Amino acid sequence: MNTEKYQRAYFLPPQMSYDWVKKDYIDKAPIWCSVDLRDGNQALIEPMSLEEKLDFFKMLVDIGFKEIEVGFPAASDTEYNFMRALIERNMIPEDVTVQVLTQAREHIIKKTFEAVKGAPHAIIHLYNSTSVAQREQVFKKSKEEVKKLAVDGAQLLKKLAAETDGNFTFEYSPESFPGTEVEYALEVCNAVLDVWEPSADNKAIINIPTTVQIAMPHVFASQIEYLSRNMKYRENVVLSVHPHNDRGCGISDAELGVLAGADRVEGTLFGNGERTGNVDIVTLAMNMVSMGVEPGLDFSNIMDIRKKYEQYTGMRVYERSPYAGDLVFTAFSGSHQDAIAKGMDWWEKGKSGGKWTVPYLPIDPVDVGREYESDVIRINSQSGKGGVSYILKQNFGISIPDKMKEEVGYLVKGVSDRKHKELTPSVVYQIFEDNYIGQTDVFSVPECHFKQEDGIWATVTIQQGKEKRIVETGGNGRLDAVSNALKMYFGISYELAVYEEHAISKGSSSKAASYVGVLCKDKMYWGVGLDEDIIKASIAALVAAVNKLAKDANVKEGREERIVDILNFIQNHYTDVTLDELAENFNLSKPYLSKYIKEKSGMTFQDAVKKARMKKAKVLLRESNQNVETIAASVGYENVEHFNRLFKKEYSMTPLQYRNAKNQEE
Repeated sequence: MNTEKYQRAYFLPPQMSYDWVKKDYIDKAPIWCSVDLRDGNQALIEPMSLEEKLDFFKMLVDIGFKEIEVGFPAASDTEYNFMRALIERNMIPEDVTVQVLTQAREHIIKKTFEAVKGAPHAIIHLYNSTSVAQREQVFKKSKEEVKKLAVDGAQLLKKLAAETDGNFTFEYSPESFPGTEVEYALEVCNAVLDVWEPSADNKAIINIPTTVQIAMPHVFASQIEYLSRNMKYRENVVLSVHPHNDRGCGISDAELGVLAGADRVEGTLFGNGERTGNVDIVTLAMNMVSMGVEPGLDFSNIMDIRKKYEQYTGMRVYERSPYAGDLVFTAFSGSHQDAIAKGMDWWEKGKSGGKWTVPYLPIDPVDVGREYESDVIRINSQSGKGGVSYILKQNFGISIPDKMKEEVGYLVKGVSDRKHKELTPSVVYQIFEDNYIGQTDVFSVPECHFKQEDGIWATVTIQQGKEKRIVETGGNGRLDAVSNALKMYFGISYELAVYEEHAISKGSSSKAASYVGVLCKDKMYWGVGLDEDIIKASIAALVAAVNKLAKDANVKEGREERIVDILNFIQNHYTDVTLDELAENFNLSKPYLSKYIKEKSGMTFQDAVKKARMKKAKVLLRESNQNVETIAASVGYENVEHFNRLFKKEYSMTPLQYRNAKNQEE
């Protein structure tokens, strides 16, 4: 890059105090002046029509602007007619002041006063350029000559105002201020003020524009601080700033300018304006909101304002524009989504003391009319478990268990990665449903009946294709009894590791959701059930999970009815069952029975008894406060040391270690 052709063209004030840096935020809103209908409109490829400008004016009034620059009425019939239409249609509220721009030429100022005749109150805005470049290259005038242009214009304005009916305020801008010597700009402004002689009842506005932004924001703030401290009639002057955005620092110029002494800010909605635009008043106002300071402007329906703005101007609000862009509250990153989801949960539970502290969201999107469901967390290949679970909860009332979130997150982001596109909430739910709800690839359970008799007994109908089998088993509860029936029927072993349930918080409040996780060989299989009946929902979740396990283990059909009945008998009589009793009950010889059990179940009779006892022991260790000696005796082991050895051999930990581990998990 050829940097030798460029130089710093700004001027520092003769004294630098930097007192403004001691302030860390703006504690009071400045006076806001919208220049959308002048600066903004003149920068459009196709300027707004009369009716569009009238509608835009109404929108600005509704937002809460009390000062609105409406144009340069002496410059064209369109601008003049717009000003007259506002007055003649009685569209200017009593508490709203219109502002018009004029050059320091008599016939232009006269036409300007004609245009505003009948307005409740009008600001007449006078300007001329004062920079070194403009003095030397454009006007070819000296400092004194340029100052005289300003003074002559001020005198003419004062004279014609005295001859015209109306309530007027005067404003002066040293245009191209950034390229003007600061002490000279002050000299010109003070000369103008000497003409107008502002008073407490009739204040004047001195407006400092960064017509073309050429310095860093702290430089502008120091310039404003110098002007504020050295300006004549300061208590009767409204010091205004009018930042542009050539260096991308319009917001910083405005905010630091206010800290340095400015009382007023001129800007536009969404930063429309010449070249890179004027300062964005939406961002300025909402930045104040995020600090807990009332801005005096209402952007609670920001998307409706944006829609109208885009319609009237033909401009587009960029996706990353603060507060109003499509993506400004959106998190795709997995870690960001997880933090937001947890922060939202913290907020909803009232743990933040009523103060907004959600990570990654500087304000509550709802406060500007945004929606959590569509604006905050969106899903693509960068998303994680927190984002996916948030989408399911926020949009569909599905609160998946913490232990399930990682699997679901990877599943959904994997689909997005393969498709190379964002997934809508409905697509996310469809993926969830397809993988966890209603799985019956191997079997279904169309019917269950329960009775309570020394525990819970379940009569479970298991269907594969057109064939149905009925299995009757017991358990510690309904779900455990059904689980035992499935294990018995298919000859599979797993632990019913996770069960959670909740009411559906979206849609019908009578529905319930159940989640079941079954653990087999260190792999978790998840199922989800939805039903108005919580028992049916839990069984559906179990069936879905076990179907996935059976499919993964290539289990295609159930075991013979006789082996199911034999193993069921062992499970129901595990404390004292003997091989003799079993042989007699099933009319089989002991040698044949032993061989049959081993062949059909892969276990010896003793192993089957031990398995049933250990299963019951694990339940008691997990769910009761009984000591190990009592549990050992209740499952058929009078010798507690023998029980401990068997348990450790089976599970690689002692009964007490197992109980402690489960308590820590909970």
